[in-house]
Amino acid sequence: MRIKVVLFLVIVSLIFPLFPVSGQPSGELVIALPNDPTGIFIANASDVTAISATRPLYDGLVVYGADGSIQPGLAESWDISEDGRTYTFHLREGVTFHNGEDFNAHAVGTIWEYGMTPTNQWLSYYDSVASAEDIVVIDDYTVQITTSEADAFFLSEMANGWFAIPPGYLAEVGLEAFEASPVGTGPFMLEHWAPGDRIVMRAFPDYWNPEQPKVERLTFRIIPDATTRMAAIQTGEVDIVTRLNTDDVALLEFNPDVNIVSYPNDRVYYVAFKNIGNGVGTPLENELVRQALNLAVDREGLVAALFSGNGQTVSGFVIPSNLGYDPSLLPYPHDPQRARELLAEAGYPDGFGIGMSCPADAYTNINEVCLSVQRDLGAIGVDVDLEFKTTNAFWSEAHYATTGPMYVDSWSSPNGEAFWRLEGSLTPGYYYSTWTDPDIVDYLGRIAQAVDREERAALYAELSHYMYDDPPYIYLYILNLFEATTKRVTGYQPLPNETFYLNEVGVDG
Repeated sequence: MRIKVVLFLVIVSLIFPLFPVSGQPSGELVIALPNDPTGIFIANASDVTAISATRPLYDGLVVYGADGSIQPGLAESWDISEDGRTYTFHLREGVTFHNGEDFNAHAVGTIWEYGMTPTNQWLSYYDSVASAEDIVVIDDYTVQITTSEADAFFLSEMANGWFAIPPGYLAEVGLEAFEASPVGTGPFMLEHWAPGDRIVMRAFPDYWNPEQPKVERLTFRIIPDATTRMAAIQTGEVDIVTRLNTDDVALLEFNPDVNIVSYPNDRVYYVAFKNIGNGVGTPLENELVRQALNLAVDREGLVAALFSGNGQTVSGFVIPSNLGYDPSLLPYPHDPQRARELLAEAGYPDGFGIGMSCPADAYTNINEVCLSVQRDLGAIGVDVDLEFKTTNAFWSEAHYATTGPMYVDSWSSPNGEAFWRLEGSLTPGYYYSTWTDPDIVDYLGRIAQAVDREERAALYAELSHYMYDDPPYIYLYILNLFEATTKRVTGYQPLPNETFYLNEVGVDG
């Protein structure tokens, strides 16, 4: 009998390695990216594509939940002082970086120090803390952080940018080498990065959550051409494609091997104006001109023609799903006649010429959107010199320095408030800011300190009216978004800002 039992155990030991052990990651998940990430360190990721492609490498002290709420990450819990300035974080124990370094309270200061590097594109995530002295290590797993003033968004800023990086490795290799080969505590570790082609990661075997990740290998493929992405999802060459248009959905919805994922998107599309750089001295400095350009664009027609009506026009950067939205503030109507009258009143009865840039293929039908805006402005005598730029070139320099005085873009917000797109695009000195207005800056300062939610909502509404009358943008539209996955994908649900966490995403077979 003993011989039979031993023989059975030997056979079992030979067979079971052929199958994944329950709870262990298995299989490969392949995701198509519409544009090439400019970098793979998340604190410097320039757009949502880069954020999504790099997030699996890192963990933050706190994270966003599916509903936009702040949830524990590397910090299991935290306490906030009565004055709203001091946060005491109780950190998770037993966490290691991909290179074997231990994560503890001493690493938190490194997050802030790197975040405040002048070349960082997202200084606003860190500058609530004035100095390194405001980060106090209580013990190895308790750290106290004090902000310069009460900050209604400090935890949200942490969820966006405070991702753990290893102090020893960073000190050894320096910033440039670190950004080329980054190390985090995330569920995946970097295996290979070929810019313009793919990013390959594998499951981190010592991840602090033994139930994550679900897949052994994660591959992001850069496929800028929409037709090629569509073919890849239909053949199963990739498992997830994003930013589908309604024609894509119509083609895929009857495919038995594909699931369609639809979700509301907190992303405003707009035409931005500059009053800095090459915007100085242009007609855009006149508010009547900017009002005229808003009246010239047929938003309703654009949404109907290019998105089959699957969207809505907007009156500003605070949208219906955001705190402080004022439904009485209606989108600019399409009124070319009034637009011409305003141009004449501003001193441009015959119109004028102006440059406008477009991030080619960066968003669904964005090329056609840019052409539509060009045609509408041409109809009131504004001759738009439209330039299509690759996404890397479009976002490559601070303050959109490579674009014309006008440019088409969009901005998402992660948690049901419009503050980040307002602050990021309208605060002087910020990487993506191209419009300077001290009154707007004053509003943003008051919003940032308004810990009371009702007070903050009222300020948002006031600011929306101000920016409607004196617009720094042509406000266009928001959309519902569509993505597709192969049937074998499980647990995938993107967030309203188009990013996603892949910790719980798996593949069958």
